[in-house]
Amino acid sequence: MAHVKEVTSLANPIVKDIRGLTSKKEREASGAFLAEGLGFVAEALARGWAVRTLAYDRAVAGDPQLKRAIDTTLAQGGQVLEATEKVLAAITRRDNPQAVIGVFEQRWTPLSDLRPKHDETLVALDRVRDPGNLGTIIRTADAAGASGVILIDDCTDPFALEAVRATMGSLLAMPLTRCSAAEFLAWQGGSGAQVMATHLAGAVDYRAVDYAGKPVVLLMGNEQSGLPDALAEAADHTVRIPQQGNAESLNLAIATAVMLFEARRHLLAL
Repeated sequence: MAHVKEVTSLANPIVKDIRGLTSKKEREASGAFLAEGLGFVAEALARGWAVRTLAYDRAVAGDPQLKRAIDTTLAQGGQVLEATEKVLAAITRRDNPQAVIGVFEQRWTPLSDLRPKHDETLVALDRVRDPGNLGTIIRTADAAGASGVILIDDCTDPFALEAVRATMGSLLAMPLTRCSAAEFLAWQGGSGAQVMATHLAGAVDYRAVDYAGKPVVLLMGNEQSGLPDALAEAADHTVRIPQQGNAESLNLAIATAVMLFEARRHLLAL
């Protein structure tokens, strides 16, 4: 029968494997990711995410919610580790680590499974590089009621620990898809959605576009270089967000939030 294992050494092979998940290469090879906090872990288990390992600080062993999480993990065939704060700090690379961490299997939605319906909104991101930006966008997409986030070409990993932290749990609710630019363009043609691309050369104010009637895909570019011509030119609408002041541009996560809530405004007002 499965049981809780005590871990106190940083040299423990299980600890080394979990620490390895801070590397993108290891996450891709294992198909797993690391998440922090009892709230996140409990929510993931409630949503049916496959758990591989649950580790907790022995100081919180008596917490009722943690006990339920342990029982669920063991029932699913996952392993449970009772660790020290030092071990958890080494795993998460934080001086003051969360008392509970979990290792879960990643979830990806195939692009072919995305069939946007009337009044649905998706976010497509081209080569976003900052994990904090990506995590914030996932959180914002969830808050605005979007139906998914599409990552185009070489985007940062949404399952990186910094990105997971920035999602504040919304990673568990937001379908994620990854594809190449060519795959996105091919999908776009048959999706039935209207693509709204933000671009510095956009001739239309983002507030002047009709977002109703068709599903909407908000296409946002890389933090430094924006959208490549091939993606911008294939969009149904190329829009801009008017600015005042001396700022050269908006932060990508902020710009995406502005677009998302405008696209969803008529629905959020219901």
